[in-house]
Amino acid sequence: MIATLTGVTGNMGIQALRELLRIPDLCLRLLILPGDRRTSEVKKLCKNDAERVEYVSGSLSERETCDKLVSGADWVVNMASVIPPLSDKRPDLALECNERGVDCLCSAIEAQERQPKLIHISTVALYGHRTEAHPWGRVGDPLAVSPFDLYALTKLRGERRVLESGIKKWAVLRQTAMLHDRLLRDNLSDGLLFHTVLNTPLEWVTAEDSGRLIANIIRKDTEQENEMGEQFWNRVFNIGGGPDNRATGYDVLHHGFSLIGGGLRNFFEPDYNALRNFHGVWFYDGDALQNLFRYQVQTTADFWTQIKRKQPYLRLGRLVPRQFIKKLVLERLFRDPNSPRYWRAHDDRARLTAYFGSPEAYDAIEHGWSCFRILSEDTETVKSLLNPQNARLVDLGFDPAGEVGLPELSSLAKLRGGRLLSEAGGLYDRLTWEDSDGNRFRMRGYTVLAGHWPNPGYTDYRWDFDRLAKKDRFLAQVWYDSHSPDEDWLYYFNDDFSAGYRKNP
Repeated sequence: MIATLTGVTGNMGIQALRELLRIPDLCLRLLILPGDRRTSEVKKLCKNDAERVEYVSGSLSERETCDKLVSGADWVVNMASVIPPLSDKRPDLALECNERGVDCLCSAIEAQERQPKLIHISTVALYGHRTEAHPWGRVGDPLAVSPFDLYALTKLRGERRVLESGIKKWAVLRQTAMLHDRLLRDNLSDGLLFHTVLNTPLEWVTAEDSGRLIANIIRKDTEQENEMGEQFWNRVFNIGGGPDNRATGYDVLHHGFSLIGGGLRNFFEPDYNALRNFHGVWFYDGDALQNLFRYQVQTTADFWTQIKRKQPYLRLGRLVPRQFIKKLVLERLFRDPNSPRYWRAHDDRARLTAYFGSPEAYDAIEHGWSCFRILSEDTETVKSLLNPQNARLVDLGFDPAGEVGLPELSSLAKLRGGRLLSEAGGLYDRLTWEDSDGNRFRMRGYTVLAGHWPNPGYTDYRWDFDRLAKKDRFLAQVWYDSHSPDEDWLYYFNDDFSAGYRKNP
């Protein structure tokens, strides 16, 4: 049995490899990108199992490389992603891996006489920004990628390619926010740190648990292949961390800075971080994968305990004056193009509008924390919000607990301001639809059921949700949690991937 892994040098990939090496008689084929600095770490991990590990050097966007990867394989686990901040600095790499690479991989699998099964890792970022108005989400919710998030946009396109592919057995797993050993170092190296909205809901899973999930899927498919069937294959799932791993954006930053003797309030100011245009949600259906594969072991508390043990040097920060750390660690990031302070200094009105509502709204943020509400400090409200029984879920237009057929899909299309035109067909058939602009398109019923619906982001670098939400009541349910119906902006990337925006005509 052969499992092919891409993205094996990533945080999830390393842990998946570690777990898969524990499965006897499983051979592994690993994609290695030339020049990847973590290749030596991978080879060291595989040193004692060299006879059952094969390395394929190349890029996911090369058809010859993809053919080598998939030929004779039983499973292909695609964990390859170019993520922020690299995707912001090198959009060409994000396109090459997250979009073109997925297309190339799918084409190679489709061409196989004996197709391997594909496990494709997607992302929570597809759901876009959420607030306490709708903190809970599930597969089927609107996919509203935040403006200027090229990573999420390319992952959206890649995911749709899998759902619409000719691959016989696939599964798409939308990964939530991930805790890993390099978290603090990675987040303190770029202005992306300030994109975290303090009051947004975030569900975390550790890299170790994510790797355990991949291994448990392959174990179960090997031992109970007949039982996997409709339970898993040809479905979309959310990779959640469980009840103990649900928090807000504030919490992870607060816990991280607590390691060096303080907390978020001691090092940050209210205007450091964005007020909207992030991503994060608590997964209402996160137990679906857990019930199948029992992978959730670690909590966020376990993670921070682990970080204290593995990175004891962080405690030395307690000996350094906080103002010095603030200047040395945080204020140096104000010069980074991903920082809101940089946007203001360079009059990037497009991003200030997307992330704050307007440049004027950014300027109006008061200094000092006395006037800024921190949701996680409102314990009674958070306790109520965290109770799934109180969850305010997005209306899908039908009851997802029942059978889903053409009548239910038709209701969903009407909620989106469009129509289902096909009068016959099943969930995995390509059906004919009409969107809210009157454009006809073909898409599988299940793809629509998983939250996909045409918008300019699928073909161009445009975010037109202000206009679309006025006609799409499904999208409007979450879009207007952080946007005003009076807003009517079209956000876009220019040819050089600089940010632009204009009023809709």
